[in-house]
Amino acid sequence: MAKSDTKSEAARSPRNPRKTSSASGPARRPASAKTETPYHHGALREALLQAAERVLERDGLSGLTLRAVAREAGVSHAAPTHHFGDLTGLVSELAAIGFRQFNAAMVAACDTATTPLSRALARPKAYVAYAQAHPGMYGLMFRTERLDYSRPSLNEAAESSFAGLANAVGAMRQEQISGNALTIEQGAAIARAWSMVHGFTMLLLDGRLEDILERLPAGTTAEQLLEAILKSTVAAKLSA
Repeated sequence: MAKSDTKSEAARSPRNPRKTSSASGPARRPASAKTETPYHHGALREALLQAAERVLERDGLSGLTLRAVAREAGVSHAAPTHHFGDLTGLVSELAAIGFRQFNAAMVAACDTATTPLSRALARPKAYVAYAQAHPGMYGLMFRTERLDYSRPSLNEAAESSFAGLANAVGAMRQEQISGNALTIEQGAAIARAWSMVHGFTMLLLDGRLEDILERLPAGTTAEQLLEAILKSTVAAKLSA
């Protein structure tokens, strides 16, 4: 009797409409939902930094925001915050990449130099060339007020850049220079070399050298002008 009643009850009960709906296939994503770019575990941070560099070079530092980077990378707006904390964290890590690229470019240029003069000219010429190729990144690297130098990656990369400069100046002076303890003469030599190349670079990026270049023989380039400046200060030291 119990079995008969159970079967009758089952026959009278309507089917669950939700089960019928789900059986027809998986629920479709709303057409308005934004499709995000999938990344393998660990690759999102690198993708965000690459996106940040593209935004920086295209839109400048003023256009570099967390939302702009997320949009460029095709991920949620929360992703940059999760990986870098805030905009300062993001731009600091980006500047660290810039310093590493910058340092590598100068090392590579020095490695290919074959004479004392070409070696002395290689580093400053690579310095200017990097800034021309990556003006946004170069500008960010020297915006100290926007960066957090307590972050290990940025501190290490910036220190490596300074060490390279100090070593280059030491080689010109034919002495070993320790970056941690400088004499006044060593500090003056480093500041003089840096001021000359950095000043030239900023004038070049700002278009302020055009007036001088227009007055020079036709076809004279900014690189040739830089080389002439460097030779006038370097050649005498090499022959001393």
